[in-house]
Amino acid sequence: MIHTAEDPRERQLPGALVGLDLGGSGSRLAVLPSGGGRRRVLDGPRIEVRAGGSSAPQVIREMLSHAMTSWPEETSRLSGVGIGASGLASLVQDPQELAVQLRAELGTPTAIAIDAVTAHLGALGEVGGAVVALGTGAIAISHPGMEAAVDDHAWRRVDGWGHLLGDRGGGAWLGRYGLEAAMRAYDGVDPCGHALLATARHRFGEPESWPAQLYTRHDRAGVLAEFAAEVVAVAVRGDETARDLVRAAGREAAKSGLAALGEDVPAQLVLTGGLVGAGPLLSEAFAEEVAHQRADVLIGEALGDPLEGSLSLARLHARGVLKPQEGYVWS
Repeated sequence: MIHTAEDPRERQLPGALVGLDLGGSGSRLAVLPSGGGRRRVLDGPRIEVRAGGSSAPQVIREMLSHAMTSWPEETSRLSGVGIGASGLASLVQDPQELAVQLRAELGTPTAIAIDAVTAHLGALGEVGGAVVALGTGAIAISHPGMEAAVDDHAWRRVDGWGHLLGDRGGGAWLGRYGLEAAMRAYDGVDPCGHALLATARHRFGEPESWPAQLYTRHDRAGVLAEFAAEVVAVAVRGDETARDLVRAAGREAAKSGLAALGEDVPAQLVLTGGLVGAGPLLSEAFAEEVAHQRADVLIGEALGDPLEGSLSLARLHARGVLKPQEGYVWS
């Protein structure tokens, strides 16, 4: 699906900027034309994880090709491309080589980064602090700010280890625990999950079929994250087990954010990502945990989303401001 929106900015760069945000729930691309034209936005597929690794390189190329075909005039001259994707550091064989290949293919400065970097840039711009991004997965990341950063190891992350090893508080985490509570109710171990069981039955059918539906899918993290929305809906209706899970997600996000923040980064923390739409149950639990552990930390509002962050990544790289950092940013 393609959208357009008025763009009031970016009149100083000679060419357009392209930003991509790729994740387990879907992907988006934005073209920011030079001279203050209309922003173009393209929706794309979610990343899958197969035996050979992430489908991110394939999705990136497909979306770039689609954008250039759809908007040949706007993309005929580019100043920079910024790409944020989940799993780059762990599920793509050689991110540096991918960045080199894309630069050669596109003929323009190209930077790729883990999705936490673009979430940070979207939420805080060039200012220092920490960001917790809750989408399909969950990751916290901090940076002292572009002006303050002189260290080649300025980015610092916590979590983002995927739905089997971490992503604490993210959509797949919440969906998985919701299904676990449902299965415990089905097994007669704990009846507290009966409301979640009814919801999961409506979505997936009988519990005996769930393993085959989930374990065999390349996009199971995305499927679990979709069920997180059901957990939130059950919580809103007042079910205490679902409410406890949503609150737990907020607390886990706060713990990761504070761990990433440390003591050497400006004491501000922002919660961002699609799961923030879960509402006050999650955000209030997040704020309570932050206040309990560090009363000096200011909780701020996100300036923009990760797609905006990918455009910032492109802009910073085009300006020569952004430093590569192994495991975080490649160019």
